[in-house]
Amino acid sequence: MWELLVLMLERLGIIVMVAFIMTRISYFRELLDRYDVTFAERLKITLIFGLFGIIGTYIGLEVNPNEPTYSVWTWKVGEDEALANSRVIGVVVAGLLGGWRVGTGAGIIAGIHRYSLGGYTAFACGISAVIAGMLAGLIHRLVKKNRIITLPGTFIIGALCEAIQMGVILLVADPFERALALVQMIGFPMILANGIGAMIFILIIRNVIREEERIGAAQSEKALRIADRTLGHLRKGLTPESAKATCAILVKEVGAVAVSITDRTRILAFEGQGKDHHPVGSEVQTPATKRVLEMGELVDATEKDIACEESGCQIRAGIIVPLKQEGATVGTLKFYVRSEKELTPIKRELVKGVSRFLSNQLELARVDELRELANQAEVRALQAQVSPHFLFNALNVIVSLIRINPGYARKLLLQLSYYLRQNLTSTKRGTSTLREEIDHVKAYLSIQEARFQDRLQVEYQIDERALSYNVPSMTLQPLVENSIKHGFEGKKRNAAFYLYVHIESIENDKVRVTVKDNGVGMDPDRLESLKKNPLDSKDGTGLGVFNVSKRLKLMLGEESELHIESEKSKGTTVYFYMTNGGTDRDENDKNVNC
Repeated sequence: MWELLVLMLERLGIIVMVAFIMTRISYFRELLDRYDVTFAERLKITLIFGLFGIIGTYIGLEVNPNEPTYSVWTWKVGEDEALANSRVIGVVVAGLLGGWRVGTGAGIIAGIHRYSLGGYTAFACGISAVIAGMLAGLIHRLVKKNRIITLPGTFIIGALCEAIQMGVILLVADPFERALALVQMIGFPMILANGIGAMIFILIIRNVIREEERIGAAQSEKALRIADRTLGHLRKGLTPESAKATCAILVKEVGAVAVSITDRTRILAFEGQGKDHHPVGSEVQTPATKRVLEMGELVDATEKDIACEESGCQIRAGIIVPLKQEGATVGTLKFYVRSEKELTPIKRELVKGVSRFLSNQLELARVDELRELANQAEVRALQAQVSPHFLFNALNVIVSLIRINPGYARKLLLQLSYYLRQNLTSTKRGTSTLREEIDHVKAYLSIQEARFQDRLQVEYQIDERALSYNVPSMTLQPLVENSIKHGFEGKKRNAAFYLYVHIESIENDKVRVTVKDNGVGMDPDRLESLKKNPLDSKDGTGLGVFNVSKRLKLMLGEESELHIESEKSKGTTVYFYMTNGGTDRDENDKNVNC
């Protein structure tokens, strides 16, 4: 008995070899990671495990209960002989990993093969293989959430299936006396050896899975670290500065000899070995880089592709990947190594992931650029907008005053000139001081006062200490114009307009700017809509109030958004808060007509 056990344990070396080979098969690893394998994949796995069961039969030991001798590598079993084998290992592992379909299928394949070899235990052994596959498959359902059963559990299942085979032999094999003698001879060694064999098989698989998970976790950690450190550089666009900062990070993180970034025509940055003879700004020359720019796909560059003429240069191979923006290749990312042997699949996948991440940053940079251009265009359109009605009305007022009050007409003409000049000047800069904004508003209101004569009353209350505060250009004028155009619509007399600028908190430099009228006001629905979206307007773009609020929040913070209070027939009050975030554009000019 002990001699048989030693011989069977020796054969487990073959089991270890086969198990290792099986872990190299991609279909086999997919079965471990997925539960939605296709029928074709499941069939291939079943055949593989069935073949493994057949191998376990062939490497078995031929035994004869009447003669205590063993022979190996049996191809045919005599009528008085039986086999001590490791067939059940493949069938049990098939069921534990693939479920009852794979386990039963592998058991049928291995069982039919064993039956074909003959011997008085042929039928019993064939049936036992199928039972073992089904039993292991049922246990698979219990351990499915844990992916793989524990090692002690595997040993118990392997030993149990072999014990069941011994029981079937006693029940089916004929004559019973010979079956009993066989079980007494091989029962314990086979139960123990096959339990150990199944456990070793699962141990190998567990180690492979853990190693892949460890490598995957390390790569994920490295990718996240690279993403965190490079985040924001290429978000500024593909420039020499952003490329240099990115290459300096990547050359340390990826383990490359050197890293380079190019646009479509020239090298933007180069960091690492060979920096002295790969000058930044030189044109792209290597055929491999040009292929990536043309095809937009990864290319493994060999020493011939790189063709560095500098003696002693350590760059012998590399991975070149495209950098894309809106689907078009706008540049390349190049990782150089010392040998083609370093171009491993793991490094290739890491480089591809870095390329995708950096390309996403370029996409976001493009989105930011377009958004900024759109905002600038929107603001400039608003700033340059002069209502034709206002201009015609202003000129008509001036013409009517030329004869009766030429001095006043001259003053209004100067105010109109200043107003128009400020509209054009403000399109070229993003911020103005409150002093400039108020002067702009006063020029506008002086014309409106002349137009409405005694029907419009204007009042200013302005704290000169706040005049150096910076605000987005054209902040007050749209609010004032909106109040005059819409607040006083249909109001024939007693129209009043107020502009207040006062410091609420000296300690925090907090200033409140208020534009108020006693006009027609707004109903609650229109007031709520005005705070959230631009509204259609009969005159102008309809972007005024909404745009001002958006720019205030963008430049001064969320606390600086516009606050609007209005009541039907009782007027409207618009105000916002600001702090001293800038410097006075004109420290010497303190004279404001209030």
